[in-house]
Amino acid sequence: MGSPLDAIQARLLEIRSKYWPLLKSLQTTLLLMTGIAGYLSSHPDQVRMEVLLALGASLFLAIGGSTVMNMWYDRDIDAIMTRTCTRPLAAQRIRPAQALRLGILLSVLGVGWSLLLSPLYGLVVFAGWFFDVVVYTLWLKRRSPWSIVWGGISGGMPVLAGRALATGQIDLVGILLTLAVLFWIPTHILTFNMRYHADYKAAHIPTFASVFGFPTTRGIIAISCILAALAMGLSAGLVGASAGGLAALAVLGAGLLILALTCVTRPSDKLNFRLFKYASLYMLGAMILLAVG
Repeated sequence: MGSPLDAIQARLLEIRSKYWPLLKSLQTTLLLMTGIAGYLSSHPDQVRMEVLLALGASLFLAIGGSTVMNMWYDRDIDAIMTRTCTRPLAAQRIRPAQALRLGILLSVLGVGWSLLLSPLYGLVVFAGWFFDVVVYTLWLKRRSPWSIVWGGISGGMPVLAGRALATGQIDLVGILLTLAVLFWIPTHILTFNMRYHADYKAAHIPTFASVFGFPTTRGIIAISCILAALAMGLSAGLVGASAGGLAALAVLGAGLLILALTCVTRPSDKLNFRLFKYASLYMLGAMILLAVG
């Protein structure tokens, strides 16, 4: 017979295995990193750790809440798609009501904490939640391939929020960083759409690949890569990044552009997936470079 401590540990592991996948930890972590980078991009003389920790916690809760809400609403199409059918809600390991309560709780805590930190910061965080849950997921995802634009705007809100918390305003650097994420989103998502084209078709989710065709989608990805790299480079220059940082950013952007153009000229599923993975590494690397200057 196990000890009470063993029982508690087993229960915690069960909860983690059931609920943690609802947060899409890799996606949430990447968006959280952009928020932290946005805050550090102001390069304060002394980083206030209590503010940085509050930023990270509030963003994690708000992003996690919106992600859980998305999974709750999309559980029917997740069950259809082979890529997502093992998710907790789609596989019926969690009841929808449980996920909905968790999503609401995390969302309220995250947005509420954000508003207490700063009304402007809280407003931007709420805007990200609203665009993601209401505009993208509830309204447009099942109706239009252009939903990706609103999803991209939502994805750009964490970095804008972090910048706004540090500077107390919406400035040009914050807008450029938001645009960088917005233009990065197609590189990431559209590549994903092409790789799992059959899944999206089975779930009746309109994507650029299904509506406009693969060649046009690849062209959009290449253009988006150029625009994302330009926006990121301009923002890095405006915050006074070092010559070494700018050079490293240029190398990362060149790799992104080369992969995107190769996907246009020599399309293949293997190259598409490489671009999908590299796009995440590019954004993570760019945000780290931006944060450290």
